[in-house]
Amino acid sequence: MKFLFDLVPLILFFIVYKVGAGNQEAAHALVMQHMGGLISGGNVTLEQAPIMLATAVGIVATMIQIAYLITRGRKVDGMLWLSLGVLVVTGGATIYFHDESFIKWKPTVLYWAFALALFVAQVGFGNNLVRKVMEAQIKLPDALWARVGFAWMGFFTAMGLLNLLMAFVVFKGNTGAWVSFKLFGFTAIFFGFVVAQTLLLSKYIQEDA
Repeated sequence: MKFLFDLVPLILFFIVYKVGAGNQEAAHALVMQHMGGLISGGNVTLEQAPIMLATAVGIVATMIQIAYLITRGRKVDGMLWLSLGVLVVTGGATIYFHDESFIKWKPTVLYWAFALALFVAQVGFGNNLVRKVMEAQIKLPDALWARVGFAWMGFFTAMGLLNLLMAFVVFKGNTGAWVSFKLFGFTAIFFGFVVAQTLLLSKYIQEDA
């Protein structure tokens, strides 16, 4: 359930973009009516309107997520705060400059921020954040925990590079394809990595037993 909850802003971003891309005039009217004052020059093209609208919805949805958790007395993960911060900066720049390049950088900045945080914590302070999250479910030797931590660092670094490749090379000029890959492609890769790691760790534990 938590994973689906975390995906809500991304799913809404996808839906709003796809609906907006199929109804550009309506999307443009909404952008100009509600966001015109936030845009440099005060106007956008029909083609730009869907990504602008989707970006605004993504920002608001993430803010509502955090507000919901706070009002329910639940802890807001640092990753969610970081996600909001990166989204506000890149999304705000996308809206103000009406340039989708900024929002396309958002996943990369976020993935690399995760990788850097894991690296600094583990190497600089001897605090394995992956271990803190997973240790309640699985027990591993210290040396293996270090390898798991580095595996996640490498994964997030690779995901950041992959996003740049997809956004600016493979799907250059095709924002709709990038938006689809952002939801379905990255989610599938994430699940695949988690499953593969789980299988490897399970095998190790069985052998160790």
